[in-house]
Amino acid sequence: MSTVLVTGATGFVGRRLVPVLVARGLDVRAMTRRPESYDGPGTAVAGDVHDPESLEAALEGADVAVYLVHSLDDDDFERKDAEAASSFGKAAAAAGVSQIVYLGGLGDEDDDLSPHLRSRREVEGKLSEAGVPVTVLRAAIVVGAGGISWEITRQLVKNLPAMVVPKWVNTRTQPIAIDDVIRYLDGVIGLEPAIGKVLEIGGPEQLTYLEMMQQAAEVMIGRRVPIVTVPVLTPSLSSHWIAFVTDVDTTTAKNLIDSMATEVVVHDDSILELVPGEPIPYADAVRQAIDEGDTTD
Repeated sequence: MSTVLVTGATGFVGRRLVPVLVARGLDVRAMTRRPESYDGPGTAVAGDVHDPESLEAALEGADVAVYLVHSLDDDDFERKDAEAASSFGKAAAAAGVSQIVYLGGLGDEDDDLSPHLRSRREVEGKLSEAGVPVTVLRAAIVVGAGGISWEITRQLVKNLPAMVVPKWVNTRTQPIAIDDVIRYLDGVIGLEPAIGKVLEIGGPEQLTYLEMMQQAAEVMIGRRVPIVTVPVLTPSLSSHWIAFVTDVDTTTAKNLIDSMATEVVVHDDSILELVPGEPIPYADAVRQAIDEGDTTD
């Protein structure tokens, strides 16, 4: 039986992935900084990607490692994430890990990427520099209860009868349901044709952020909300506005908003051959997120 280490096991993605892998019959280690408080499936192990010495024991005997860590709530996230990924890649190589699976971000290589997306690319390289093959799944906005991007959308629609928004709402993206992200992560673990590959994942629709908000409004409140776009709302002002209207902190909001001027859509759908299945439409993903329970109000 293969042993899989899942970092960020208590996070938005990790806490959904671990039970799926356990049900598949894998020996799953849930890595967390506080294993004594972990109450999910799998075996809790202590580890912190920002503490290289803690990684040796966590990775010992692991065949596959899933890397689901980022520091978007930190002003110095680019440096911190690069150092953490480099340390993790070296520790994984020393432990004999055969595959690292990383959930990264979409965006064309020739675009002027935001710090957030640029950091995601850098992490891909840092994870692999010690020699362990990395399977990268690049995604745009992930729709699911508790996800930061979804919470921004949900709370804006819920809390505002009308919105004045910046022009980046007309940028195209390709949202993906959290259930599809989990399905793809599960599907590529140990999958030989996926090892060492960069794969793009997304839902079936390419939508602007404006279209996403309006579809979410139709599902949540049964109608569209009045939205006016303006050209002068900077990322800094936008982040303060979002932090005021939602419970997302200013630093995280700004780091995400900086990326929203960049089109992030799928250009290569080869993942559909490796992990077959019909992706969930955006409106259905919104319904699932609401049904799962919006407990952050």
